[in-house]
Amino acid sequence: MGRDGPSSVSLSAGIDTACDTMSYVMGQSLTFRTRSDVLDQLQRQANQVHMPKTALAERYVQEGLVMDQFPGIVFRSGPSGRRPGLAGGPDVWEVVEVFQAEANDLGRTAENLGLRPGLVEAAVRFYASHQAEIDAAIETSRKLMEEAALAYRREQQILSR
Repeated sequence: MGRDGPSSVSLSAGIDTACDTMSYVMGQSLTFRTRSDVLDQLQRQANQVHMPKTALAERYVQEGLVMDQFPGIVFRSGPSGRRPGLAGGPDVWEVVEVFQAEANDLGRTAENLGLRPGLVEAAVRFYASHQAEIDAAIETSRKLMEEAALAYRREQQILSR
């Protein structure tokens, strides 16, 4: 069709948002029509993030469904890949880490992080359904912090000679 007329998109690739890894498992196919400008924008974004447009479209659908299920949760990209976070706030794993350190006290966690209690509740709700993913992110962060501390100590030893 014309520039802004419907175009067809078919989704069949899979993506794991927890690890930001693509898998091309033969899944069920979903075909729908969309405006040409939306399809063009999807293609531009797919090129920018070096993903097939079907995998990117599936990621958007998957993340959109999660965001509908867990209001206040958004997804963002960064050096560690795609991860869930609070809208206008920290990553979910960061909130959960503080929540656990505060003996699962929502009020103290909210105060410590400068967040509204409802946002802490949103992170905890998400964690309840995605515990393995968030626990893995917390463990990865701990390992990276330990490695950074060790590197800093080595640097300080060299500088103090």
